[in-house]
Amino acid sequence: MPIQAHTPVYAVIGDPVAHSLSPIMHNRALAACALPGVYVGFRVTDLPAAIAGIRALGIRGVSVTLPHKVAVMALLDDIGDTARAIGAVNTIVNDAGQLKGINTDGIGALKALETATHVTGRRVAILGAGGAARAVAWALSRAGAKVALFNRTADKAETLAWQLNLQWGRMKDLSAWRAEILVNTTPVGMAPGIGALPVPEAVLDPAMVVMDIVYNPMETALLAAARRRGCTTVDGVQMLVFQGAAQFERWTGVAAPVTAMRLAVIEALSPQF
Repeated sequence: MPIQAHTPVYAVIGDPVAHSLSPIMHNRALAACALPGVYVGFRVTDLPAAIAGIRALGIRGVSVTLPHKVAVMALLDDIGDTARAIGAVNTIVNDAGQLKGINTDGIGALKALETATHVTGRRVAILGAGGAARAVAWALSRAGAKVALFNRTADKAETLAWQLNLQWGRMKDLSAWRAEILVNTTPVGMAPGIGALPVPEAVLDPAMVVMDIVYNPMETALLAAARRRGCTTVDGVQMLVFQGAAQFERWTGVAAPVTAMRLAVIEALSPQF
């Protein structure tokens, strides 16, 4: 649709942000739904000024990426319960100048996993103890999964597990957890380090469902190893799309065109391989 003076503007803010696939995904969603709007990326180093700009310019909705997901919380008018529990905001909804922070990362991870399996009552091992691990662990535990955190720095896993009332373990003890679902929330395996594995291949049981939130490459070394072992796999594009779909629906009130959004991301990634 033509961009006019009254066209709604959406954006992603972060540093860096040039690599983000959110503009491709959300602009495809707007077009698929025949909605007016344009989604752009802004590299932000001065976060308070950027938030003031969102208010002043009436930017309708904003995705928040690293390194601003925590710092942005103090600058908003309201924080949703999920975002407060997770301790991070990845989405800003502008309601007539009132900025509300929400978090769709957790629900994105849950919906991604649910394309392959149910999580209620399942034993889940989450690799990592950063912001992504917090969001995924919170969502899966709320959905009834039995979650344990594993991290190379055991103290971080222990701290996060204590905060979320979950179990934790050292990486060397991962097999003892007998996970039915394994989720990698670390950057291990992300381009350009695409050959790295976050865990030894021998840890992967054929009965496992293995998800990697890394989406570039779509098939990480972990997912390739899991496929060789006979595991069911879920790629990072699924989580990216489902968290984006939740953002889109909050901003527009329209059901997200998930298939079109996923196709847009796959098309953007495909020329690299």
